[in-house]
Amino acid sequence: MDNREIDLIDLSADYVRPQENVNNENVYIKRPDVDSVSLDSNVENDFIGLGSYEEEKPLITLEQQTVMNSMNKYENKRVLLMNTVAGTGSVGRLVTGLYDALSQRGYECLIAFGRDEAPKGYNCYRIGTDFDVYVHGAMSRLNDKHGFYSKRATKEFIDVIEDFDPDIIHIHNVHGYYLNIEVFFKYLKESKRRVIWTLHDCWTFTGHCSHFEYIGCNKWQTGCYKCEQLNEYPKSMGKDNSIFNYKKKKELFTGLENVTLVTPSQWLKERVSQSFMREYHTVVVPTGIDLTQFSPIEESVEEGNLIFKLRNSLNIRGKKMLLGVANPWRERKGLLQFQNLAKTLDDNYVIVLLGLNDSQLNDLPESIVGLAHTDSVAELAALYSMADIYVNLTLEDTFPTTNLEALACGTPVVTFKAGGAAESIDDTCGIAVERNSIQGVVAAIEKILSMQGMGYTVEDCLRRARIYDRNYRFMEYIQEVYEGI
Repeated sequence: MDNREIDLIDLSADYVRPQENVNNENVYIKRPDVDSVSLDSNVENDFIGLGSYEEEKPLITLEQQTVMNSMNKYENKRVLLMNTVAGTGSVGRLVTGLYDALSQRGYECLIAFGRDEAPKGYNCYRIGTDFDVYVHGAMSRLNDKHGFYSKRATKEFIDVIEDFDPDIIHIHNVHGYYLNIEVFFKYLKESKRRVIWTLHDCWTFTGHCSHFEYIGCNKWQTGCYKCEQLNEYPKSMGKDNSIFNYKKKKELFTGLENVTLVTPSQWLKERVSQSFMREYHTVVVPTGIDLTQFSPIEESVEEGNLIFKLRNSLNIRGKKMLLGVANPWRERKGLLQFQNLAKTLDDNYVIVLLGLNDSQLNDLPESIVGLAHTDSVAELAALYSMADIYVNLTLEDTFPTTNLEALACGTPVVTFKAGGAAESIDDTCGIAVERNSIQGVVAAIEKILSMQGMGYTVEDCLRRARIYDRNYRFMEYIQEVYEGI
């Protein structure tokens, strides 16, 4: 099957047939809601960082502010920001935050996104439609060629780029069933526009997957083949095109002029340096968090106090609380490790896991208190604040912002040395242990609790969290990346 654009016959029918075939057979695709073509919940965690501490002085100095304001004098005043989504999730919020920071400095910005709704108050363009996303996802499932559909939508998007005429194109995730990477990157090479490309995972330099640490795969360093993760994002129904994908990505993603890569962690930067993307200058800019929404909450015996209500409703008063947060929970997020941890702890402890689905809640052992996903920022902050320790047992992650959220609420962190998970803590506010070492986790928990206010304090955690003030990180983007191009 080649990569010609798919034209659909009847967009109003319950079933549609692309005017192409797979293995010379007609393929009928049902039209469900576009949500059925999920991101496999792998692109980003919905819980996004937060934290505040009013007594702390701002991190941005007068000298730094002067540098930021001087950007108004630069000739390049138009920036195109693009990502799978805008305004939601950690990456989507990063995009709108950068839009705000750049707009305040006189830049004209446009956000291009591929799915869901446009955030209010922003100049946005949606690439394609819900149905385009669904068809792209369905064909990717069949052929394992994620990123090689949506040709018509991408060509229309290029017309929009030409009309907007940006000085800088700041790319984030290009995966997510909305963009034809072949059409788009050939255009970038021809247009020779300035490009900033922030990588949030490893999909760019693999033949299929977005993460490989969990299975310890190193094929991506020399050339992917016989992919072991076809059932992982972006899922394929058994067909393996990892050799084609790897070779094509290498051809398309290398050879761009005037490119700066950005990674949120040193771990991802090191992976880039081992990949075919090593030719590009790469800068580490950690993910910033909004320090106006979360802060430590104290418990009081009042009906409206969230911690007081939660402790009573969960029946965990008088216990040492260990909190885990993910959305969604998967084996790679450490769900099994939490179950093993629960077996080693006595009755003085309680583990609370937030973000579980119905099936996981039903299968959870009695020794763990399970909670479904919450959309309440206040409730999330209360859970972080009431926890004695935030425990992150993820087995692969680029730079988890839940660690930052916990620190911003004054809670120390115990985490595995997985991906960039340990980069957000130091020895004043947390402990990182080897992956899968439950004994190490227990020892770290006992060490932190034994300090009894002499270490790993609320103040220590808040001091560390303030490093990740998103305003400071936006300044770093502008000063180190935009200015440094």
